[in-house]
Amino acid sequence: MQGTQIERRKMVTLPQEEFEAILERAAERGARHALHGVGLDGADAAHDIHELRSLLDAFNKAKKTVWLTIVRMLVAGLVMATLAGAFVKLKVFGGGQ
Repeated sequence: MQGTQIERRKMVTLPQEEFEAILERAAERGARHALHGVGLDGADAAHDIHELRSLLDAFNKAKKTVWLTIVRMLVAGLVMATLAGAFVKLKVFGGGQ
């Protein structure tokens, strides 16, 4: 019974609006602290973040282009090998038995 009374004394009751305001201030402080920790806390922080996003977009486009190029090269190689096999089979260049 006494343990329950001690736990009740440790509890704090706040109105909903005040609780939300405290949470909002804590979240804002945490965000500012996190941005400061990675060096994005200045007048030009928005510009830096925009540049980082642009760099990430460019990297993703380059990655996609590399994979498309590899697939195109493989398909072109298969088509060329098939055509070469057909030419040899049809004796177009005098090859085959």
